[in-house]
Amino acid sequence: MTSPADPSSFLEVLTPRERGKLKLYIGSFAGVGKTYRMLTEAHELRRRGADVVIGFVETHDRSETEAQIGDLEVVPRRRVEYRGVALDEMDVDAVIERRPEIAIVDELAHTNVPGVRHRKRWEDVMQLVDEGINVISAVNVQHLESLNDVVATTLGITVRETVPDWVLAIADQVVIIDISAEDLRERLTEGKIYRAEKVPAAMANFFTEENLTTLRELALREVASSVDRTREEIVRRDAGPVVAPKTVDRIVVALASNPPYTAILLRKASRIAGRLNSDWSCVYVQTPDESAARIDSTVQRKLVDNIQLAQTMGAEVVKLVGTDIASELRRFARERGVTLLIAGQSRRSRWHRWRYGSVVERLTHNSEGLDVLVVGLPTRAEMGDRGPSGMSA
Repeated sequence: MTSPADPSSFLEVLTPRERGKLKLYIGSFAGVGKTYRMLTEAHELRRRGADVVIGFVETHDRSETEAQIGDLEVVPRRRVEYRGVALDEMDVDAVIERRPEIAIVDELAHTNVPGVRHRKRWEDVMQLVDEGINVISAVNVQHLESLNDVVATTLGITVRETVPDWVLAIADQVVIIDISAEDLRERLTEGKIYRAEKVPAAMANFFTEENLTTLRELALREVASSVDRTREEIVRRDAGPVVAPKTVDRIVVALASNPPYTAILLRKASRIAGRLNSDWSCVYVQTPDESAARIDSTVQRKLVDNIQLAQTMGAEVVKLVGTDIASELRRFARERGVTLLIAGQSRRSRWHRWRYGSVVERLTHNSEGLDVLVVGLPTRAEMGDRGPSGMSA
């Protein structure tokens, strides 16, 4: 983790290459100063000779941020008509044609207007990086996909714009912009974040001291994990083949066809894999009753949604075909060298488990030495009116 005011370390990694580098500023909440710091760094990078442009910056009418743009080159935005309203989005093609050394792209979790090349701005950023353009971007911690349920449960807030955790994991540099809850609330009352008429509601709802403290802890924890992953990679690279193997080499998640809480299970699995710095797979076993000709269309749609969610969080998705779900999962784990399997807590009735058996129980009583983690899931009463679908991206 580097000082946000010192761009020298980012310049050091900008060597000629086919693929660009990604630097992320991560904040605890809106208004901490991520955009301002990015612009400060852009000026400094340009002073040092780098070719820097603004691909997209959202000032939110904050005078300090608008003034900080100064004479930086801004790539014109693309205007898109949507439902009779003209909206501006980043013009990815224009940025690629301009081919700067570094592009500043704000609001990583933003959802683009229908009609542009990508649905999400993080996809725009990934294309720029693939094109060899180095990108500096920013995101708030509550927009990380795997934290979606944590934020909903602890803060009572549903965040619908999310960024896959793997985007943070592959960033070449991650810098936290951190201020205390007290200082942020002071900035809010001074009108430096929202207009005056919005301040009372913001102070009473999202910007409570408890919420801000929780988000700050989450942001610090995420950046600390990112630093640990980077340190481990450096140690492995420098030490070569003598490095001790990881405790957990690969994780597999058992995906049922129609569980109501699969999104929650996947997010928990993603966070566990991130903490253990391990690859993970999401495995679905298709039984004869769930063949394409027999599966209910509603169940099939939910299954596809869950598979896509797993992919956005960086999981390898594998479909197996068989009549015995537990046996297929154990065989897959054995063949892939999986050491940890994660499954959701069964919601079946006691009678159903007695009559048909329990997949989870058969997995936990394996003889292969496979560790099985059964994740407890919230009850329907605890979910309230939100429902699992309301908590997904």
